Amino acid sequence: MAKRLATFGLILLIAACSSTPPKKPPRPRPTLALSSLKAEGAGREVLMVTMSLLGIDYRFGGSNPEAGLDCSGMAGYIYRQALGVELPRTAAQIAEASRPVTDTRLRVGDFVFFNTMDRPFSHMGIYIGDGKFVHAPRTNSQIRVESLSNPWFQARYQGGRTLFQ
Repeated sequence: MAKRLATFGLILLIAACSSTPPKKPPRPRPTLALSSLKAEGAGREVLMVTMSLLGIDYRFGGSNPEAGLDCSGMAGYIYRQALGVELPRTAAQIAEASRPVTDTRLRVGDFVFFNTMDRPFSHMGIYIGDGKFVHAPRTNSQIRVESLSNPWFQARYQGGRTLFQ
């Protein structure tokens, strides 16, 4: 009887080791109340695509959601999908191609830029209103919403820029 139990236990152990682990359920995308965000025209289109990317993985050099996005790849993808506009590839190039806008005149869909690598315009996000922006922060993270009033971002903030008229 003991031998039979030991054999049965060994069979269970082997079976457990050879089974595939269950698949992880998809990560829920973070939600944000859109009721406080207001946008018109092109800004509305940019906002809709931007919000659809929340929770997408960061990937350095990434330019599509399936593979992951970095900050400028995210901006390029958003503007291409929402408005059919092709942006330059890097945050610095996008800053150069856009016009400065004061913080009081920031509109949904404008760009916000940061110096995060001791280099001007090394990081960027898309302004979504109410003092918030969406960005692809870094490796091992996901696209998310941040506040411009966050002290870390305030210390590195370089201003807003726009392509809108």
